[in-house]
Amino acid sequence: MNIPKLKALESAFFKQYPGGFESDELKRIVKRHKVGKLNDMAQEVLSKEALASPDALKGIRKLISTSTMVSVYEKVPFRDLLDEADELLANNIVHAIYDLIHGDQESGFEQLVSLLAPYKLAKWPILTVLLTYYHPTEEVFVKPTTVKKIIQHLELENLTYTPKPNYAFYQEYRRQFLELTKQVDPALSETNGHFSGFLMMTLK
Repeated sequence: MNIPKLKALESAFFKQYPGGFESDELKRIVKRHKVGKLNDMAQEVLSKEALASPDALKGIRKLISTSTMVSVYEKVPFRDLLDEADELLANNIVHAIYDLIHGDQESGFEQLVSLLAPYKLAKWPILTVLLTYYHPTEEVFVKPTTVKKIIQHLELENLTYTPKPNYAFYQEYRRQFLELTKQVDPALSETNGHFSGFLMMTLK
């Protein structure tokens, strides 16, 4: 983990945006991504009560469809899968997401990978976006292109990126990511989404 390189990125960021995320330009970007709205929506549709209801899949579908963090090439096929899923698949997906967020996270993660893989939808953004919206200061969003840049530039150790999501990678990446957030101005890490955005903009 190369902290001097991280501090250099922080310096460059504040040089370009002296007000940080409170600058008018970045406020517009955050607003466009509907971060607050989607975090609030996640609290509603991914609560234990909502995921236990007959309409659980509708809430999940709405959250993914509204997200700007998941590409249209991933969220449209995922939305279509939810629309076409039979009762067994639908229930299994909901149960996996329940475990992912409220129960045995590793089990839920691996269940979801297993369920989505046959449809070529076991993608990092889909696997991690729900976690990020529900726990914005605890979980991390894995956007492949950005994550690979972070690992390489900041010299994160013991991490080998693979296109197929696996929990061991997520767990270690999250641990190191959260450690990085402690090394910068708190204004850059209000949520893990803010910190990801800062890295995404500075690692272009």
